[in-house]
Amino acid sequence: MTDKSQQEQNTESAIKVRKVTDVHSNWSSQGPLQDGKFSYQLILDNGAEEALVMPTAQDAKALRDFFQDADSVYWDTENEVLIFGKIK
Repeated sequence: MTDKSQQEQNTESAIKVRKVTDVHSNWSSQGPLQDGKFSYQLILDNGAEEALVMPTAQDAKALRDFFQDADSVYWDTENEVLIFGKIK
């Protein structure tokens, strides 16, 4: 590996907080008469990284509202925490 590519790799691994630039939602069936499961795929820094959040149905609704109402959203990759900017 060249010094430059090693430096780039070190820089990428040093980033602990990334901007959520897109969110994809999903619901999957768990079988007849069973509650389904929700998930949000977080696209970070335009695809530099991705994260998956699997909330309860109640939390999924709250997160949807926060995603919609926040002027920016960040993901702390080390602590797995969503950080919402100013809420409208």
